[in-house]
Amino acid sequence: MKRLGVILSILVSTFSVTAQELNCQVSIVADPSLEVTSVETEIFKQLEETVYDLMNTRKWTNDNFEVEERINCQLQFQINSIPSPNNFAGFLQVQSSRPGFNSSYNTTVFNFQDDDLAFTYSRGAALNFSDNQFRDNLTSILAFYAYYIIGMDYDSFSLNGGTKYFSKAQEIVTLAQTSSAPGWRSNEQGKRNRYWLVDNALHQLFAPLRQCNYEYHRKGIDQLYADKELGRQNIYNALNGLVKVVSTRPNSLNLLNFIQAKTNELKSLYEDAEVRDKTQVVNLLKRLDPANSSKYQEILE
Repeated sequence: MKRLGVILSILVSTFSVTAQELNCQVSIVADPSLEVTSVETEIFKQLEETVYDLMNTRKWTNDNFEVEERINCQLQFQINSIPSPNNFAGFLQVQSSRPGFNSSYNTTVFNFQDDDLAFTYSRGAALNFSDNQFRDNLTSILAFYAYYIIGMDYDSFSLNGGTKYFSKAQEIVTLAQTSSAPGWRSNEQGKRNRYWLVDNALHQLFAPLRQCNYEYHRKGIDQLYADKELGRQNIYNALNGLVKVVSTRPNSLNLLNFIQAKTNELKSLYEDAEVRDKTQVVNLLKRLDPANSSKYQEILE
């Protein structure tokens, strides 16, 4: 079992049922300004079902999961334009979470907006992913995030536990570069695409971030039930390790994405903390992400 026995205390089932890795909810929303035809509405409905089936019924790893161990995640497609029939563009919001040990609390592990969503889909089309070839852009995007979500989740339970799945995601990036689709290359405008997301994850300079992911969740979130003060202190220590990343890669995609995914959680977590502890974590967050200092200041209110 991949969750090191930690998740066993959360299981409520009295019998064993083998399941796939993801419990993925899918929604497709069209921009209100779009004049969506009845045909396109039907395509969206079928697409939602097809994406759901691919994410939830394909086995992405060789590990065995119980139903209650599946990784909770959400994909929300925002369709902003339909350049031509069966061609769609917009953005994709991807989020995943995992439970804290011995509690009903769920912590966000990954939350990312992919602004390079562009794909072709027609009624009746199947989404068949192959590990060693690029078939279509939509399937590759979905497989990329399936592996990335799994990688982030595994990293939160064991140090560098997700390496294999980040490598799988990187292989998808490499194969997708044979297409003209956006989001797969290093030289595209900005560094907020799939290429950089997984390249950073595997780069040695971001090793402290992966260590933070592990320590934040295993020594912090998973400790809160038994000892909230110790859990908070471990969370601070984990975040403090990110100073190393800031010194070499300030304002990097992965670092900012991790911190900003935790902002609301930290605000709630420190609500009843001593002023000195609040001040300490706020100063650290401002150092890690100076552009959003005003958000972190709210922790002190």
